[in-house]
Amino acid sequence: MQGQSTPIGATIDIGSNTLHLVVAHYTPTDLDIVADEVNMVRIGESVTATGEISQQKLEDTVAALQQYRDIAAQHKADPVLVVATEAIRKAKNSAEFVEDVYQQTGLATKLINGNVEAVLTFYGATYEVHKEDDQASKLVGVMDLGGGSTELVLAKQKQLTWHTSLPIGSGWLHDQYLHSDPPTHNEVLAAETFLQSYFEKLPSKRYPPALIVTGGSANSLLGLARSAFHLDAQGDRLLYEDVIRCEGVLSALSAEEIASRYNQPLGRARILPAGALIIRIAMSQFGLREIRVSPHGIREGALLAYARYGSEWLLRVEKEAKQQKQLVSSATATTGKNGMRTESFAQSGQRLLQERTHKLLEWRDEVLKHEDVEAVHKMRVATRHVRAVLDAYQSIYPTKPFKKLYRSIKDLADALGNARDTDVMIENLQAQLEHVPSEEQVGVHWLVEHLKVYRRQRQGTIEEFFADLDGNALKAEIDACQPKKGG
Repeated sequence: MQGQSTPIGATIDIGSNTLHLVVAHYTPTDLDIVADEVNMVRIGESVTATGEISQQKLEDTVAALQQYRDIAAQHKADPVLVVATEAIRKAKNSAEFVEDVYQQTGLATKLINGNVEAVLTFYGATYEVHKEDDQASKLVGVMDLGGGSTELVLAKQKQLTWHTSLPIGSGWLHDQYLHSDPPTHNEVLAAETFLQSYFEKLPSKRYPPALIVTGGSANSLLGLARSAFHLDAQGDRLLYEDVIRCEGVLSALSAEEIASRYNQPLGRARILPAGALIIRIAMSQFGLREIRVSPHGIREGALLAYARYGSEWLLRVEKEAKQQKQLVSSATATTGKNGMRTESFAQSGQRLLQERTHKLLEWRDEVLKHEDVEAVHKMRVATRHVRAVLDAYQSIYPTKPFKKLYRSIKDLADALGNARDTDVMIENLQAQLEHVPSEEQVGVHWLVEHLKVYRRQRQGTIEEFFADLDGNALKAEIDACQPKKGG
């Protein structure tokens, strides 16, 4: 690049998982990065748990920002831009957080919305790709997988054609679904069902033939694949099969083992199974055999925007994002993928909720008969599908009816899960009987009989549930979850 003859600036990205600093010489089209620092703070963890940024997370953030401010000063960086994304903009105390950060560090934080985040991420993730002539005219997708949100962008000939921001990230998915270390099979299934429900309703009219993925999870996953499977240390591609193999490693080893064996920060290792799952589901949905992983994103994008627009950089990007959103909204309000009129996000959420609740209730009579053990399994899967819809479309439902319905579905899922687990244990023990020495069969028979008693008790719990909440009552709870006005 032009090196020391060009100005130098810095951007700090306060994200749901990390605080990330980049210092670089900049022009409107290129960057020469001289410092790159990252700190895992996981602000989103406290926001998911309580709705607010905790005092401890504030203190950790301030400490990291003071260090970043000093690094930027050592390089004589000007400007020092600070942007905050999903976890901060969702927090109830975001205004107080921004003010506290300013008072203690002197750094003014800009809260940016998901659409602006998507545009800046596109700038940052593609500035190196656009140097390659063979990529200039192609349809290219960019996915920024963060801790609390995921930004998706499509562009052709360097012009954005579609973008959206999803309130799903690796930290959020971990906190909501993948509580065990490593995650259990059932936890992964539930998270997978939720993600498939969400990605299926993306309003994009065309999926990209090439996808650039950025964010901490994507880069950590690439690092894991390089280390575990001896991929090219300079390569930036991940095949679908590589992601599957990484998930296998992440499902077999604890976060501490992953961190130790593959040189991963422990905090990142804990949430990496969630990041890998999101990437796999996105690749499957878009029909992609491989992705390209970029270390660049919103930070680099902000510096490039500043180089182009000066002090009004954020206003200009907000205007661009708004114009793109209006174009996409106008197009999707008129036609869908096949030229048909498509439903709104709220209409989609209500339709899917009713359809999947209907599927769930189809198994009610069979479960109550207690003649076919597979009926319990089928109904348990159906509860997982209902919860996936509730998670995916939570923003459209009024709070109190939503919480009541969610609790009802969760209670039913728990009751069915206890019954199903017992059925599986009984089946396995009965299958083993013929292979057990005769002197041990009495003990196995005793255990089976006691499990059958326990199973009848679990059946009673299921019957009590449906006595209190029959099909009509459950449908009434569904009807109470009418989307909010404007949802």
